[in-house]
Amino acid sequence: MTNDPDHEPHHATSPTGHILEELALYGHRPFDDEPDARPLPEAHHITGAIVDIFDALVVTMQDTRLEPDLETLLWGQVNLFHRTVDRIERELDDNEQAQKRAQREQDGSEVKSVELERLLAEGMTLIERRNAFELMRDLSAEQFETHTRHAWRPHAGSVVNRKALTSAMIDSRDFIAARKRAETEVMLPTGPKIAFTGGLDITDHRLVWDTLDKVHVKHPGMVLMHGGSPKGAEVIASRWADSRKVAQVAFKPDWSRHAKAAPFKRNDAMLDILPIGVIVFAGTGIQDNLADKARKLGIPLFDLRPKSPGG
Repeated sequence: MTNDPDHEPHHATSPTGHILEELALYGHRPFDDEPDARPLPEAHHITGAIVDIFDALVVTMQDTRLEPDLETLLWGQVNLFHRTVDRIERELDDNEQAQKRAQREQDGSEVKSVELERLLAEGMTLIERRNAFELMRDLSAEQFETHTRHAWRPHAGSVVNRKALTSAMIDSRDFIAARKRAETEVMLPTGPKIAFTGGLDITDHRLVWDTLDKVHVKHPGMVLMHGGSPKGAEVIASRWADSRKVAQVAFKPDWSRHAKAAPFKRNDAMLDILPIGVIVFAGTGIQDNLADKARKLGIPLFDLRPKSPGG
């Protein structure tokens, strides 16, 4: 003790004080000790926010010198959510590996059991976050199409929505198995598969759409498989699938792996799915190759190639 008014004794920080300081500095840090219990935003709030974001950009930039950059900026807004989904997917992969390690390390102790439960809870929350950002990306893609009249496409990769992956998991093994099943079902949607091929010189949009409409009437749950060409019959078919809300899978040739054989390897991959039918428009030997292989497998052909004289 001292009578000096300028003297301040040393104060020790209590455990409660330390926690309060940590919260003040860093806020809530989910998964350090327990899962994040905060709710996800409501779907109608997300929808309203996405509409407001796009409307604000369009109203601000349209009819100004910035308008030439508007479409690129709107594309980037969709891509922002798309890349967030990819990032969370990588976190899910890390979580899955951590769960597998925790499964191997189980020794009956409470510490190991609690750690596995924490990882499972973290994985479930990551799935919910991913699904929420997929909703934001899909809503943004709809706004992009509304304002630009073009369907949104990423520069690389696939646009995948896993809305079906929402059921509760019983334990860690069920979590991993269910996730793998869900991934496979999403990447190759259920429904009758229709393969489509055509040359790069095809420009008859009406013929392609009419043909696909006839097939769609007969198989309303169809999944369209095509070669993903940047122009010609296959890009017309892709636009048809966008318009009709038909699931589509693009089998692009792997040039780096197969070189000149890539289109023919791609044909094999499409036929490995065993489509119920193949639509063939005029093209090159690539289209002929797919038609010949399908015929040998007994797969029905909808052949729109011009008939050779006397054929």
